[in-house]
Amino acid sequence: MPQSEAKSLWDALYRASALNGCYLWGADAAVNLMNLRSCSSLEAPLERLRGRSVLIATRDQLCAALALIELDGVARRLVLCTPDLSSEYIAFVAAAAEVDTLVCDQSELKIGLSGPESFVRCGARLARTHSERSACVRTEWILLTSGTTGPPKMVAHTLASLTGAIRQGNRPAKQVVWSTFYDIRRYGGLQILLRALLDGRSMVLSGAGESTQDFLTRAALHGVTHISGTPSHWRRALMTPAARKIAPRYVRLSGEVADQAILDRLRGFYENARIVHAFATTEAGLAFEVDDGLAGFPASLIGDSGGDVEIRIEDGSLHIRSGRNAARYLGTSQSIADENGFIHTHDTVERVGDRYYFTGRRDGVINVGGLKVHPEEVECVINSHPSVRMSLVKSRKNPITGAVVVADVVAMSAPSSIKEANSLKQEILDACHRELASHKVPVTIRFVPTLDFAPSGKLARVSE
Repeated sequence: MPQSEAKSLWDALYRASALNGCYLWGADAAVNLMNLRSCSSLEAPLERLRGRSVLIATRDQLCAALALIELDGVARRLVLCTPDLSSEYIAFVAAAAEVDTLVCDQSELKIGLSGPESFVRCGARLARTHSERSACVRTEWILLTSGTTGPPKMVAHTLASLTGAIRQGNRPAKQVVWSTFYDIRRYGGLQILLRALLDGRSMVLSGAGESTQDFLTRAALHGVTHISGTPSHWRRALMTPAARKIAPRYVRLSGEVADQAILDRLRGFYENARIVHAFATTEAGLAFEVDDGLAGFPASLIGDSGGDVEIRIEDGSLHIRSGRNAARYLGTSQSIADENGFIHTHDTVERVGDRYYFTGRRDGVINVGGLKVHPEEVECVINSHPSVRMSLVKSRKNPITGAVVVADVVAMSAPSSIKEANSLKQEILDACHRELASHKVPVTIRFVPTLDFAPSGKLARVSE
């Protein structure tokens, strides 16, 4: 039976015996997935959870992954709670999703449920079970968006929409071990987990509070060959000595603009790896992947290219329609797609020759005296300087123009003197003046030792 016809994740995994050597490695434990045939991570029989709306809120990613495998096809709804979500928003999500059961690895989490059957503990230590998997329930998967303020939007997917981009072909003869800097409860991380599982591959999961150095050291120990993250994840990773411990054959970037500087640095760092950057959103799913080593994407991808994804550009923004699109938002009347089935991503692009380049987010524009500035566009120029590791461009209030552009820059090595710092600042400003309109050039450049990151792995964008 083709993968797309699987009734549940469990059905897709366990109708074959290919998972016998497939492990999920967490920071503190590991599980051979074949053991789930006779064991369970849940301290409750599956029948008790049948047809329920379940909030999975574990500290540990391994526990969350095991619960997903066991409960898809059993629960009517699975809500993936990201670990950074505040208790206030957890209660909001639980109410909007009509949650009646909490699956958790911590007893102190309270979301307003009552009754002994409303709480089920989940752990990485498997126990023998006699639960039978009877008729399959069509499970709705609820993912939370990674907005910076306010309650998250709840996006409803199905197993089919989540796995629509995953193609199963002939398995490569070489061993493949997956990993990701993402949390698997976010769309980017969940995509990697599903890719690994549905191809019968092992995967290394990051641990809560684990440093990049420790995570990469552990990934190297398990022989990771395929690994993904945001460009910010990768910039931070390349700053650590452990980046040299892994020897990946496949490196993937998504979630932010992959500028030429980070693509070139990864190519120089991992000469034998295939470097891929992908565009996806929680609502629209995976739209495309680019593996030619260049920033942006070919113009030929726009329009009906004969594949299962259709992309168009309206007013400079990407709009996507495919079977990978989410079905709806939960708990709101807001439509997820327009009347023609296209989802507005709010990501803006500009065509140069036969290629489109990302300029930023429509909702992240800096308004300088009525003129628009996309921070990502300025960062691409700054990051192209060989002495710059990464940068963050943001706005600062100004009484005349309303706002001006400023930049925080992490240098490859900290300037050793004021003279050296001023010289590097001038070189960066000269590059900005050559490549950008004058209103886009930063009025201030500040060297900083590090930048703040959001829990999603993206740069934390705030105005001064």
